[in-house]
Amino acid sequence: MDNLEIIAESLQADFETKNAARDQALARSRVLIRYCANTIRAVHRGDWGDAQNGLTTAKVAAQELAAGVQDHADLYQAGYIQDALKELVEACVTYALVRHEPLPTPEQLKVVPATYLNGVAEAASELRRSILDIIRHHHNDEAEYLLEAMDSIYASLMTFDFPDAITGGLRHRVDSLRSVLERTRGDVTNSLRQQQLQEALAKLEGNLGLATNTS
Repeated sequence: MDNLEIIAESLQADFETKNAARDQALARSRVLIRYCANTIRAVHRGDWGDAQNGLTTAKVAAQELAAGVQDHADLYQAGYIQDALKELVEACVTYALVRHEPLPTPEQLKVVPATYLNGVAEAASELRRSILDIIRHHHNDEAEYLLEAMDSIYASLMTFDFPDAITGGLRHRVDSLRSVLERTRGDVTNSLRQQQLQEALAKLEGNLGLATNTS
């Protein structure tokens, strides 16, 4: 018992260090999430300069977040940190999909597999907004491309049939993606049919006008 006080003081110092790292990580997580949200908004607006700057800033923030807990593996695995890193994946993948660029890898983003897959799932769901923005103005091939990307991601994620404790709740996000995909496919189909009908009516009106002029 003579050394209990020495042991307690040492452990107290360890906890104080870890608690400081945790507080810092919480603040940095919130900052990273904000950067990622701003980046995704820039993507949907088509502000590519702002989007690229946002990605750069977010990646730096993610590196700082990870560096702050590099001596505390348990903190790094904490939900709030992985959620923030998931937002980074979502922003990067959304940008890549909309810009027709190769998807960044988990290694490039320096995230664990479960966080990466969950971020990809949310990026696929985010494409619904881009598709609706497109078909609201005029149906075109870009909407079809993004819908196909959503479908491909869903099909790929469906193959990861593992417990949620391993995948970080991926199954729930894939189920949500399926619902979003089905609604979006219906919207795209209706948009295509409406456009085809409008084109048919325009052609009919043109033919009737031509017939009237020649009669």
